[in-house]
Amino acid sequence: MNLDLTDEETVALLRELDDIIDGDRYFLSPRIKTLRAIRAKIRPEPVRPPLPPLPKSYEPPRAIAVQRRRRGQAVPVRVVVVTMYESALETGDHFGEFRLWVERLPLNERIPFPHGFRNLRYNPEKSVIGIVSGVGTARAAASIMALGMDPRFDLTRAYWLVAGIAGVNPLEASRPSLTQSNRRGTDPYAPIGSAAWVEWVVDADLAFEIDAREIPAGWSTGYLPPGKTQPYEEPVEADGARWVYRLDPGLVAWAHWLTADLRLNDPPTLREARSSYVDFPAAQALPVVLRGDEVSGTTFWHGALLNRRAADWFAYWTGGRGRFVMTAMEETGTLQALSFLARAGRVDLGRVLVLRTGSNYTIPRSGMSAAESLTAMSLTQNPGYLPALEAAYFVGRRVVDEIVGNWVIFRDTNPSVPSRS
Repeated sequence: MNLDLTDEETVALLRELDDIIDGDRYFLSPRIKTLRAIRAKIRPEPVRPPLPPLPKSYEPPRAIAVQRRRRGQAVPVRVVVVTMYESALETGDHFGEFRLWVERLPLNERIPFPHGFRNLRYNPEKSVIGIVSGVGTARAAASIMALGMDPRFDLTRAYWLVAGIAGVNPLEASRPSLTQSNRRGTDPYAPIGSAAWVEWVVDADLAFEIDAREIPAGWSTGYLPPGKTQPYEEPVEADGARWVYRLDPGLVAWAHWLTADLRLNDPPTLREARSSYVDFPAAQALPVVLRGDEVSGTTFWHGALLNRRAADWFAYWTGGRGRFVMTAMEETGTLQALSFLARAGRVDLGRVLVLRTGSNYTIPRSGMSAAESLTAMSLTQNPGYLPALEAAYFVGRRVVDEIVGNWVIFRDTNPSVPSRS
């Protein structure tokens, strides 16, 4: 069959095909392959010369001393800033976790990183590397492992700062901590726009599961710890390290101590969003810097029932320690890679910090179903999104500056909360 299309019709058809093909996440599916073949018949792909082979080795960043390069020594790194996503441009009027670091720290130098998710950024004066790991545990683990094994960099004394946005548990946000307080001596809450220094990270992906519509009477969930016959069956597996990561408590306490008094952005749109959570009075409080922990899993979930499951899962694996405040999608991949790298002596696992900032609540506001709430987040920008991006940079930058500015001390000794005199 031959289609007799005008030029305008051809352009319109190609535009539709481009949108469908480029926007589909399953780019190797039979459907997309068929559409690519159709597009190629309408607009044949030009013949391109083969790409040159990748170089077998890379030079360190150009700002490093010539003597170091000539000796083939790895570039010493003080801080690695880990973000999860960004647009291709990395600068300008767009949205992503990496932009503010690139523009304001700044991270002006690009370093080829073909074995990772995207190229690295570097500040040679501060000896700070910025990486976009990619969304989800798989990409995060692969990117961090690739960086850790890269012979161009000496990461043995580097501090790692994971800084990104997250969902906030409004049940925890509406209940004060019984064990933690900020520098002003008050119990911290976690409304959207807040920043949480994470000590405990629990893996939400490794599990047995049956559909909740098929669970036996008396079960609260169809999500089971592997090897168990019912939800939250005791005893907890002795090798809980496969599900739980605990960051260095002293370093986490120091990061919180250093930043607890920072005043975070609270625009009118954010206050309006919090005010709609009438059943969670403390969720309407001002954004703060606090200590709060994380459930990490690749699936973006939403709703009161899944929030309850996440809270119970967290409590099961931590033995009731910590407080489930944030939920994100990459930390278990990042921390697994760093754990292996530490075992190989390439990084110091005691120098890892995770900072998550709340962009949205994990439970819908009163009068809205979980489906309606998730749809609203998908179709419109969350009012907490931009303030959360700003908080991740603003709070994280304070820690980076402190480490870099006192490198003579912190090179060999981790920072700690000053003792009270």
